[in-house]
Amino acid sequence: MFTGIIESLGTVRKIVKDRSNVHFTIDASISSELKVDQSISHNGVCLTVVALDSDGHTVTAVEETLRRTNLGDWKEGTLVNLERAMAMGGRLDGHIVQGHVDTTGICTAVEETGGSWKFTFRYQPSPEHMLVDKGSICINGVSLTVVDPAEDQFSVAIIPYTWEHTNFRTLQAGDAINLEFDVIGKYIARHLAVYGSRN
Repeated sequence: MFTGIIESLGTVRKIVKDRSNVHFTIDASISSELKVDQSISHNGVCLTVVALDSDGHTVTAVEETLRRTNLGDWKEGTLVNLERAMAMGGRLDGHIVQGHVDTTGICTAVEETGGSWKFTFRYQPSPEHMLVDKGSICINGVSLTVVDPAEDQFSVAIIPYTWEHTNFRTLQAGDAINLEFDVIGKYIARHLAVYGSRN
């Protein structure tokens, strides 16, 4: 489990295709603290460390992961949001994040608003992907608060600290983003779908 509070930015150093899999080697300040088999959130995607070297770590994305996320858009030099799994007894400063991306969305606008930034995103709505005003959403692994949700779009506000310490500063209109919806909302939607019509 993760919290959506980014620990470090990594940089994609190498991309190796292996049949339907892709191996990504990423250089990051926390790479030296990792171990093989450890689960790390990469842009909100939980991936297992499979190798380490002096400067970075390597993870593998399978075809299903590449299809459901924006990892297929990564190139050498891409900045990646990184977070290690939450330690038992630690503070939940963001919200409950599983590292299981539900769908991708598209950034449609970036607006500077007097020292902060407003990002607007569009996505394909579905009954289980619930958004509420001031609720939680995970975008590229970052825990954020929903603003102005509509049927197929919403916005978030990015403060200077988040801008400086995540890859939001590289995000432009037209870019794909990873979305993980609030797990509590997903369970409620599932419960209503299965049991809601029963007396």
